[in-house]
Amino acid sequence: MVNKEQIIQWLQAVATVLQEKKDYLTELDAIIGDADHGINMNRGFQKVVTQLPTVTDKDIGSIFKTVSMTLISSIGGASGPLYGTLFLRISAVVAGKSEITTEDMAKILVAAVEGVVQRGKANLGDKTMLDALSPAADTFTEAAGNGCSLVESLKQAVDAAEQGMKNTIPMLAKKGRASYLGDRSIGHQDPGATSTYLILKTLLDTLESDRQIN
Repeated sequence: MVNKEQIIQWLQAVATVLQEKKDYLTELDAIIGDADHGINMNRGFQKVVTQLPTVTDKDIGSIFKTVSMTLISSIGGASGPLYGTLFLRISAVVAGKSEITTEDMAKILVAAVEGVVQRGKANLGDKTMLDALSPAADTFTEAAGNGCSLVESLKQAVDAAEQGMKNTIPMLAKKGRASYLGDRSIGHQDPGATSTYLILKTLLDTLESDRQIN
């Protein structure tokens, strides 16, 4: 189970990680995009942190809905609508819940993928955040179906996301500004896939750290 307090800890940790990785993500984006991904993601999640005290007494679905609305209103470019849609789809899965089960987590990841696909009109292999998110969702679902715990399933999902992120390096970009570069987009890691990996890895780190403390 993942409880509400752990979700809040995770979101706070994501804000910290994205702040630390802001320049790195921006450098990745500078090569193939607008050079603002790290700046935008950091700004969005710093704003999320300021909103968390207003939802500590709410259910997990309401927390994620607040995250969604905050990201949409504070992140520029394509990332705001994409991550906003991702968290909005997640909020619907866990509406009214105070804990997330392994089954819920599988549904969350599938819903996140569906939201990003619908909003971004991207496919696996287009060199987008989907290339990290989709394999993570598939791997988690498979691991959970084989009887793995939530944390173990998430470990495997994070590994899949990391590999998916690395797999974007030789890809030709087919979406966003990077697609205008043609072959020049090849050889560079996608910033959206990288931030997606970092967000998932931070969730795993949060749960493992909390488990060690308890």
